[in-house]
Amino acid sequence: MKQFRAGGLWLNIGGPREFKLRTFYNILFLVFFALSSPYYFWRMRRRGGWRQNFGQRFAIYDSPLKQALTNRHVIWIHAVSVGEVNLCTQLIRALEPRVPNVKFVVSCTTTTGMAELRRRLPSRVSMIYYPVDRRKYVRRALATVNPEAVILVEAEIWPNFLWRLRDLQIPVFLANARLSDRSFPRYKRFHFLFRPLFDSFAGVGCQNEEDAQRLRAVGCHPAAVRVVGNLKFDAAKLSERSALDVRGLLRQIGVPDDALILVAGSTHDGEEILLADIARRLREKFPSLFLILVPRHFERCQDLGQKLRTHGVKLMSRSEIFPATQAAPGTLECLLVNTTGELKFFYEPATVVFVGKSLTSVGGQNPIEPGAQGKAIVFGPHMQNFADITRAFLKHEAAVQVHDAAGLETALAGLLAAPERRAAMGHAALKVVAENLGAVERTVEMILPHLERRGIFVRQKK
Repeated sequence: MKQFRAGGLWLNIGGPREFKLRTFYNILFLVFFALSSPYYFWRMRRRGGWRQNFGQRFAIYDSPLKQALTNRHVIWIHAVSVGEVNLCTQLIRALEPRVPNVKFVVSCTTTTGMAELRRRLPSRVSMIYYPVDRRKYVRRALATVNPEAVILVEAEIWPNFLWRLRDLQIPVFLANARLSDRSFPRYKRFHFLFRPLFDSFAGVGCQNEEDAQRLRAVGCHPAAVRVVGNLKFDAAKLSERSALDVRGLLRQIGVPDDALILVAGSTHDGEEILLADIARRLREKFPSLFLILVPRHFERCQDLGQKLRTHGVKLMSRSEIFPATQAAPGTLECLLVNTTGELKFFYEPATVVFVGKSLTSVGGQNPIEPGAQGKAIVFGPHMQNFADITRAFLKHEAAVQVHDAAGLETALAGLLAAPERRAAMGHAALKVVAENLGAVERTVEMILPHLERRGIFVRQKK
């Protein structure tokens, strides 16, 4: 077994056993890829925009990209989809002043993530699709990009990619790393595959001590693991001029400024109908109540809109609103947001926010964004993916957790009737966010020494 040195750590390069494991994995991957391709192609077609730069998924790049990377120190950052793009933006903004001679390449997996990258990042940052994890494509991608380091935002573990990086002795970092209750047992079960991959990480920035312990347990080198906090707190505080006048948009469709607004963010299947029914009953007591639904996956919106209309909900889709659109007051009771990257703007006029994927689905979604805007927050019992954040919000009485749909209706009714309580919860949420800032800077400080060792000029912080 060989070793190489990465940022002061001696990391293992496998032997005959790993060679057999790689061979076995690649055979299985080809079989799985062939069987699953129709489903993934269908999903891409459904989301739209899949043709543009489609060849990049197979590491086929055009000349302008290759020229932009020639003779440059490159850092490759991977952000799977929209949620990780926000964190990636934070990292680049913090890293750029410290490594002025570096070229950044950012990859993502989904077309929605790519659209968000193009919206958020300047043209000097090269944006590509992450290659399919076939050995041939990975080798070609890394030969083209030729990175000095790779940063994975919220662990997405693809063996061929990590094996090749280790063979090339390129340091890899995990940023905002966490292992959920579902993924942790899987990584332990397949330790023979994943332990050597986790052991190869030069730096692992964890959200909390529980995640740090889990990552050490699945193979991360103890010296590489640091608890830096959750990058999502910093991302929620990103100072960005609002690209959408939500108040003006609501006025266009007949919603007055003094209306009570219930925003349901990142909802999943089954939650929208429940919320529509709850809003209808609550409207008997709060006639001005208006519901804004923002599904997590916008491609569901066409079918969802039909279901809601069949259910008797008077709604309009976000994409149907144009500058000349006008609707009389009281005409609509719901806005269905079928666009991406706009959820945080719809939180701004919210009276109360419901965090989706927490009532009829498992895992939950991010409560930090509405918290950073000082909103009263309600979520269901299933917030496993944000357990640490959930505990912080509940501890400071900055959110309400309910057990079922009946509890949700009761909680919403209570908050809609109590402006003082909503204000107190909003202030508490702002305090939680403020107390948890700084994870981006701590992550950057974890990465910079490794870059210096590779001969990259690092500017000292003023």
